[in-house]
Amino acid sequence: MKNGKKPTRQQQVAIIAANLDPKDWLIMKNLSSELHILHRVKKDSKVIPA
Repeated sequence: MKNGKKPTRQQQVAIIAANLDPKDWLIMKNLSSELHILHRVKKDSKVIPA
């Protein structure tokens, strides 16, 4: 699996809109309609709208 990247400002806004803390999540894929994110500690993955 690739390493996750720190979210940009715009991605942080999308993570906050999904009621999540952007400090705890890394970006795995950045598609035009959705974000694939990975939790820093638990390694859980989620897909949220971008």
